[in-house]
Amino acid sequence: MRRNIVAGNWKMNKTFEEADDLLFNIADPLKEMDLDLTQVILCPPVLYAEMFTDIALENNFSVGAQNCSNHAEGAYTGEISAAMLKSMDIEYCLVGHSERRKYFNEDSKMLAEKVDQLLENAISPIFCCGEALEEREANTHFEVVGKQLYDGLFHLTAEELDNVIIAYEPVWAIGTGKTASPEQAQEMHAFIRSLIAKKYGQDIADDTTILYGGSCNAKNAKELFALKDVDGGLIGGASLKAEDFLAIIKSF
Repeated sequence: MRRNIVAGNWKMNKTFEEADDLLFNIADPLKEMDLDLTQVILCPPVLYAEMFTDIALENNFSVGAQNCSNHAEGAYTGEISAAMLKSMDIEYCLVGHSERRKYFNEDSKMLAEKVDQLLENAISPIFCCGEALEEREANTHFEVVGKQLYDGLFHLTAEELDNVIIAYEPVWAIGTGKTASPEQAQEMHAFIRSLIAKKYGQDIADDTTILYGGSCNAKNAKELFALKDVDGGLIGGASLKAEDFLAIIKSF
């Protein structure tokens, strides 16, 4: 079911005390907001997950993780399994964020395995895809994003895909202050939806939520969210400032 979603990816930021303060600066106002048409997801460092899940339901938000293992269990020191996330009432998990692809060499085979692990544990993957600046300039951005989707997601059944959220993140616009133009964002979102339609049918494509990630902020969110095929945002830096994040949520 296609939804309006604003997801905040806190990345590796905030001490426990800082996270506690920011959480309540976001959560308290959320209680007073009409969110019938918008879903809010917070993705803190997983160390803080229990603090978030304890108050999520009564404060109108859901909790996501930033990563999980592609293994179910075993001798993988430092890894966190999808089953562990599920046992902490985490409902969503990022997969394939550009920083994981770049800094941790996560390839499509691993990402497809992570998607499978999450779905087996009834956690919805937020699958990230997007091109680097040199790929955009070489005019291969459609090919790059298409391959990421085919390799990481399109092994799923239509029923499984229904539980997946896609986030398009132009890598050249993450943490740079640059943002894809509304025309660029809409073009890529429409392209992603067309690939889903070719693989699974138009009804599935129309029901798939596709988020924009790439320096979305309080100033440009309203314009981006008004685009036909943009269903919300995966928010990085702006999710670390309560006032900005709340303004983005109000942009629908």
